[in-house]
Amino acid sequence: MKEMLHDSRDAHPIPLRRQRDYRFLWSARAVSETGSEVTKLAVPLTAATVLHASPLQMGLLTAASTFPYLLVGLPSGALADRVGRRRPVMTACETVSGLVMLSVPVAWLTGLLTIPWLIAAAFVVGVCTVVFRTFNTPHLATVVAESQRTEALAGFQSVFAVAQIGGPGLAGLLVALLTAPVAIVVNGLSFLASALCLRAVRAPEHEAGTRGAGLGREIAEGLRILIGHPILRTLCLTGMTINALGAAQLALYVVFAVRVLGLPGSLVGVAAAGFGVGGLLGAVLAPRLNRRYGENRVLLGSVLFFPVAFVGTAAAHGPVWLVMGQLGVAELITGVAVVCYSVCAGSATMREAPDGLLGRVNATTQFAVQGVMALGGLLGGVLGESLGLRPALWVCTAASLLVIPCLWLSPIRRDARLARVERSPSTARRPESVPEASRT
Repeated sequence: MKEMLHDSRDAHPIPLRRQRDYRFLWSARAVSETGSEVTKLAVPLTAATVLHASPLQMGLLTAASTFPYLLVGLPSGALADRVGRRRPVMTACETVSGLVMLSVPVAWLTGLLTIPWLIAAAFVVGVCTVVFRTFNTPHLATVVAESQRTEALAGFQSVFAVAQIGGPGLAGLLVALLTAPVAIVVNGLSFLASALCLRAVRAPEHEAGTRGAGLGREIAEGLRILIGHPILRTLCLTGMTINALGAAQLALYVVFAVRVLGLPGSLVGVAAAGFGVGGLLGAVLAPRLNRRYGENRVLLGSVLFFPVAFVGTAAAHGPVWLVMGQLGVAELITGVAVVCYSVCAGSATMREAPDGLLGRVNATTQFAVQGVMALGGLLGGVLGESLGLRPALWVCTAASLLVIPCLWLSPIRRDARLARVERSPSTARRPESVPEASRT
């Protein structure tokens, strides 16, 4: 019966913009991501300007938000496949995150705020983020028809892009008017608003979930699928490389922008709006490029532009207007590339993952791709302390070139050639699902 429902929904899907539940999911991400963009500037500014954090402490702060991927990433994937109703868990994650972020300005106003407090807050919100994202992918599969998943993922990427366009400007204004710690209130409220939007979704979650022989064996199954599948493995390795280096750069960026480039706090995040503009363009282009060229060719083209933002940051110098232009253009180009890549990679993962294992495959990927950012943040702090800020950024820039051979020397390039001939987005063999008997 469930298969018949999916077939009917795929045959004549209602446009996403007219689907009430998708609109609420989209709105939940919109408010939450906008608030998060404010916090991306406000939290490190609080650490750097209010608490006078060192580069190493900035690295620890960056690592605290991504270390949870290493801690709870794999178990949360197995649980996401076991649980039939994932939306209440997602709502709880947003609620807890909102309350924790609201504790930061309260602690500052009462004189209790310290670097350890910021790190602890970043860690708790990181745990909630890991669980939310792990549950979100299989939840999306129950709300949106398979034929509309690329479009739905592009819609979420447009949310991220719009948040990155307006978030830095809003963050700069709030920091200037309210100070950095108080600006974090926006993020706390945005998490709570997201929770309310999720509660408004009505789509029934009629999946019973799966149960295997044990949590450890279920985690191992997700690892086996990811390592054994050439497409999923390549996407994971590429994501790990760029995210580790991106985290290293992020750990240094705010201190570099304030102390080396001389940017005022209100402008530190404005250049990132260029990434948002590029991301919005990428969200519009990704479904069209996918239909015309196929996922694999879009992935191969996108990765060529990943190092641009690293070069733009490390090479930035001159008066404020010139620095803002350099950073903005580099972020614009990278934004288009990253969003096109993310949409196609996400769609490929949802398609290639075996039935009943999407939660575990997604969690294992997130465990590796996001968890490595904790190491990247620490690496950035160590490089900044030992080499200096600009030399450390140049090291990250040189290493970012590794993402190109990582993808181009993989089976994705071979499959792109075959797909071009066969006019198919992918020719990768779909792995077999785990037999039903082994899940019970």
